[in-house]
Amino acid sequence: MKSFLDQDFILETKTASELFHGPASRMPILDYHCHLCPKEIAENKNFENLTTLWLYGDHYKWRAMRTNGVPERYCTGDASDWEKFEKWAETVPFTIRNPLYHWTHMELKLFFGFDGILNKDTAKEVWDMANEKLKTDAFRPQGLMEMMNVKVVCTTDDPTDSLEYHMQVAQSDCKIKVYPTWRPDKAMAVEDVEAFNDYIVKLSEVSGIYVNSFDDLIKALRNRHDFFAEIGCRLSDHGIEEFYAADYTPEEVRTIFFKVRSGIELNSEEILKFKSAMMYEFGVMDHEKGWVQQFHYGAIRNNNTRLLSRLGPDTGFDSIHDVTCASAMSKFLNGLDTQDKLAKTIIYNLNPAHNDVVATMIGNFQDGSVPGKMQFGSGWWFLDQKTGMESQMNTLSNMGLLSRFIGMLTDSRCFLSYSRHEYFRRILCNLIGNDVENGLINKDMDLLGKMVEDICYYNAKNYFNFN
Repeated sequence: MKSFLDQDFILETKTASELFHGPASRMPILDYHCHLCPKEIAENKNFENLTTLWLYGDHYKWRAMRTNGVPERYCTGDASDWEKFEKWAETVPFTIRNPLYHWTHMELKLFFGFDGILNKDTAKEVWDMANEKLKTDAFRPQGLMEMMNVKVVCTTDDPTDSLEYHMQVAQSDCKIKVYPTWRPDKAMAVEDVEAFNDYIVKLSEVSGIYVNSFDDLIKALRNRHDFFAEIGCRLSDHGIEEFYAADYTPEEVRTIFFKVRSGIELNSEEILKFKSAMMYEFGVMDHEKGWVQQFHYGAIRNNNTRLLSRLGPDTGFDSIHDVTCASAMSKFLNGLDTQDKLAKTIIYNLNPAHNDVVATMIGNFQDGSVPGKMQFGSGWWFLDQKTGMESQMNTLSNMGLLSRFIGMLTDSRCFLSYSRHEYFRRILCNLIGNDVENGLINKDMDLLGKMVEDICYYNAKNYFNFN
């Protein structure tokens, strides 16, 4: 029987072990999509304690704690940081077979050297040990990233953001490149008229362009798009429920914009047409600059309106949507491609039932201009666990080229989440190793080792033009 979290954790064969401990473990990390706070990276201050580092903003843990019967005051409420950590420690044993059980113990081992099991009996030991280490320079944000050999981080930023902290990092002696990512979701969120108009006022201020028409809106966004490019941005990201590809005319979109700026609620058809127009415009901007566009689709958000009103968004009340997507996705991509304006694209689906859809759809728009121009993104959110990642890679292998896959991202707000890259790499090496041991792949370790290095590092490095 294997021991939990030993050196061959997840690795079931000798070949898998050789691939992981050799080529995979040598590769640096390029975290091309995350939600880390640029201010925390730039200021590089010590964390007050393990809760501020590990539990604040972590809706994965909050969902588990609520499910375990933990009252809200220990999740997002006014309990002390120690009380919150204690309740999390008491919850951990109940997370067995949830990825949180793996992630928790990997993070404690990789960063803090703790080989035990977190529970109510070890909580104080872990709390004291970790908090002592968090006082040192090595456990500041930049130190934690260096510990995991992170070379590039791409944060997620609104077009109205100042990007002051990205500039501060660039001018410092930080060893990690920190780039912004263009996330313009609010610029097309016309379903909330009041919030959209507030956003337009802010966009007008930061761009210096008074936005009073649809043409003004595009001009102001292009102004900010240019600014992001100057600071090193090379990716966009869009968090969408579904793909938007309704037919519209320029006159219709101008009228819709005028209505919403006048405070008039839009009907569903108008909302869809406006979002479709904006998606096209964003795609054109990205293509012009040679950026990569990312689409995270398939979440149904803010399901619990009672707790949403109390706690706000991104607090653990989102789930997988069952919206149909293939026709709109095809029409959207084809609309840009027919104009020769389809940028390099990554599509992340949240519903695993869509794996085959995405894996086959990207093949329609590969054009030979660059290896893996169209990417099936790594298992995301509810799918960034062992089964989800295996399913994504198996589907990609069957219907595309796994060898051209750009690999894992963190998609996290926590600096300890870089253990997920090791988790992914172990899963990748295990898949390949099992095929070798079962006679499905020739044991050419030079070829397979290079494939692992590419998926872990080089494919992303070349795809995003990271220097």
